[in-house]
Formats: sequence, C-alpha cells, structure tokens
Amino acid sequence: MRSALRALIEQRRTTVAPDRLLGRIGAGAVLVLALLSVAVIPLAGRSLVSTSADLVWFNAAEALLWAAVWLVGWAPNAVHPLVGGYRFLAQGLAYELPLMFTLITTAVAARSLRTTDIVAAQADLWFIVSMPLAFAVFLASGAAFAFWGPFAAPAGSDIAGGVLAELSGPDRLFVEAGRAVFLGATAAMATTLFLGGHTGPVLPGPAWFLLKTAAVVVLVVVTGRRLPLVRPDRFVEVAWMVLVPLTLLQALVVAVLAVNGFYP
Repeated sequence: MRSALRALIEQRRTTVAPDRLLGRIGAGAVLVLALLSVAVIPLAGRSLVSTSADLVWFNAAEALLWAAVWLVGWAPNAVHPLVGGYRFLAQGLAYELPLMFTLITTAVAARSLRTTDIVAAQADLWFIVSMPLAFAVFLASGAAFAFWGPFAAPAGSDIAGGVLAELSGPDRLFVEAGRAVFLGATAAMATTLFLGGHTGPVLPGPAWFLLKTAAVVVLVVVTGRRLPLVRPDRFVEVAWMVLVPLTLLQALVVAVLAVNGFYP
C-alpha cells in the first residue's frame, strides 16, 4: 500500500518526444482489461457479468492486452521499452493458440462457453482429471500474458526493465496492478475451468473457491520462481512445434469422450 501511494504522487518520468496520450491509454488499458477478465469468473455460482460466451470474453480481454502492452512500449519513444513491447508480441504469438485450444477443450466437455455451465459440468469429476495438459498449458499461458516468472522477458533486466523501463508514477502502478490482477484472474479461471469452481464438501462455496484459487496462485508462484527465464523466440518455437499439437490432441481426446457420454 505504501508503494502504491508513493507511485500515485510520484512525478512521471519523461523521455524525448514521448507520446503521452498513447502511453496513458496503454497503461490504463492493462488494468481495465485485467478487471474485465475477472468479471466473467463465478465466485459462488454467480459472476459479475454472465454472457453466453464467457470464454470468448476472457480471451478477448487477454488478446486486447497485446495492443495495450505494445502501446506502453511504444509511447516513451525509447529503445528498451520498444524492444520489450515487441518481445511481448512475440510471446503472444507463442501462447495464444495453445491458450485458445485449452479454453475450447473445456467448452467442448461442458457443451457451453458459459463459465457457470462449465462449473456445473464438473459436478461428478473435475476437468483436471481428463485434461491435465490443458490445465498446465493454461497456467503457463496465464504467466505469459502477465509477463511474469519464466515469461518476464518483455520486462527483462537485460533491456533495463523493457516495457517498464520508462514507466513511473500512476502509469507504472496501473501496469503492475494489471499484471497482478491478470495473474490472479488466471488462477481463478483455472479453478473455474479445471477444479470444479466453488464446489466442495462442508465449507461454503466462496471459501472453497478462494482456497482453490489460493492454492493455484501458490503453485504458479513457487513453480515460476524455480524456472529460468525463457527467451521469446525459444518460447515461440516450443509453442508452435510442441504445445499446439499437444493441445490439439488433448481437444480431440476430450471431444471423443464427450461424444461417447463421458461428461454429463
């Protein structure tokens, strides 16, 4: 809280001929998109916003993040932030398709794009049992679009902080808060899609949801801190050569199971 308050009153750093408007739009959009992605996640069987295409909503917020982070990198008119912005775009090319296939896989099993329907479809068996690969890829993709842990190359120390290099004051606060919210949203959505959401014995639904989400956050943080930084070009190579075929195979297996009545 002290750091947040200090950032709010801190004077913004400036560079030669920056595009301040685009920079502020990009920084604000990171936080706004993160909050919008949370809106379709059901806490106790109900979400703030419920549509017939909740998964599309979540994926759209994440896809628009590409533009927001690139604007943050472009606006200062400086080398390091621009390189960081392009690194994020390269990283996005790597994780986007595997992420989409994991979302589609859960939708196929539940026969719905609505998150509450996906939770209901796990009444007898959590999806993580039949979709362990999709669960792992979803968490890795979440860390990538929050450019955190092994996927923090867009803000790497080798480019002086990359997209964050020239950020200061409220702009930096918005971007850092957006990254944290996106990471939390990833854990909450993973709970919804693979761990049965709020369902569980004895404890009330919200308590189960928070416990599962906290466990996923701990898993992501502990694992992420133990892994080395991944170069975006290597990540693209692995994603297109390995993750895309594997997530497609996972989707095919789930589709066959769904056709044969494995899922209620």
